[in-house]
Amino acid sequence: MLITLLLVALLAFYVAWNLGANDVANAMGTSVGSKAVTLKQALIIAGVLEFTGAVLFGHEVTETLATKIANPALFAATPQIFVIGMVTVLISSGVWLQIATSRGLPVSSSHAVVGAIAGFSWVALGVGAIDWPSIGLISIGWVLTPLISGAIAALFYSLIKHWILDQPNQVVQLQEWIPWLSTALLGVFGVIVLPSLTEPLTNFVIEQVGFTIPAYDIPLLMGAVAAVGLTIISWRQLEDLGKAKKPTQSPLPNPVERLFARFQLLSACFVAFAHGSNDVGNAIAPLAAIVYINRTGSVPIDGITIPLWILILGGAGIVGGLAVWGKKVIATIGENIIALEPSSGFCAELATATTILIASRLGLPVSTSHALVGGVVGIGLVQNIKSIKFETLKGIAAAWLITIPVSALLSAAIFSIAQILFR
Repeated sequence: MLITLLLVALLAFYVAWNLGANDVANAMGTSVGSKAVTLKQALIIAGVLEFTGAVLFGHEVTETLATKIANPALFAATPQIFVIGMVTVLISSGVWLQIATSRGLPVSSSHAVVGAIAGFSWVALGVGAIDWPSIGLISIGWVLTPLISGAIAALFYSLIKHWILDQPNQVVQLQEWIPWLSTALLGVFGVIVLPSLTEPLTNFVIEQVGFTIPAYDIPLLMGAVAAVGLTIISWRQLEDLGKAKKPTQSPLPNPVERLFARFQLLSACFVAFAHGSNDVGNAIAPLAAIVYINRTGSVPIDGITIPLWILILGGAGIVGGLAVWGKKVIATIGENIIALEPSSGFCAELATATTILIASRLGLPVSTSHALVGGVVGIGLVQNIKSIKFETLKGIAAAWLITIPVSALLSAAIFSIAQILFR
């Protein structure tokens, strides 16, 4: 059994590697494409923050995927079948993510894992073993996510373009808008990230100090202080950038775009942290389920505790895949749809985060890939529809549509073969 666990752990690392090369790479693509950060800087930022997010907050999504997509109660009498199924999930989703990454196509790792779980469940126990409402919500997300993100990005960019970029004195206009931009940036990302970060402090105040406070008071206070601080710092930076001599070799000679690059650097950090805490579960949920079965002899039904070493394994795999294989997908998002500048890249990332936040509140499962591509296209529509490279979009859309069916068929085929071999 130890050898089996070691092999499964390697498979989980392989999936996490491919997840880093695809999902994380597309999340950082706008920052690299707009020249807000270099490729090396993006790899370091994403590596540190994705790993931190995965280890600190990756257990919730992992638990959901391990116990909610397939109905584990149906496997209660045959936990060994559930183990074989989870191994096939790792193989099939990892293979599909690697194929997509090799072609530079940004796809959803969540959809690949969900499709793979559905595929083996169907073969093992029939159509009733699949949670069809979850599949239906994901299908709705295919359509709504890029449309909503594109509309929000177009709105954000239209406002910035009209009130700042198209004005004769851009620096003065940006000075007036910095408080609003700071509030928008920290407001959207803060709602996603701060509640999780401040939960231990809130619990300490309530349990140890004995002072009862609403759950969102501390995040709101920290967000407000951070917004004021970012505004003051940005005013000073803009003043310094305006006085500085224009660089001869820098790709961002405009002080307005250079300040937007710093805003985008901050938003990229938030994206990486939030993504690591959410999507690491796609790689390690099957491993967590198998470890649970090995330890207890039963299938996880009500929930499981995720061991720290599994979270670390997933985080390490994400970082390695991003560093080694992430360049192609970064190029697709950042360069092969439209040409991006920091102001437009910032709008795309802000729209992506807003879309994810709205969808989370509505209970809709969404994909970072879909939201980010939609945001980039929305900006392209505002700039010039002719600037959008529709050939790239055709390939991306085709990859989106076939992710669940392909991963489901792969999983079903591998599971059928495994059943014959281990019967």
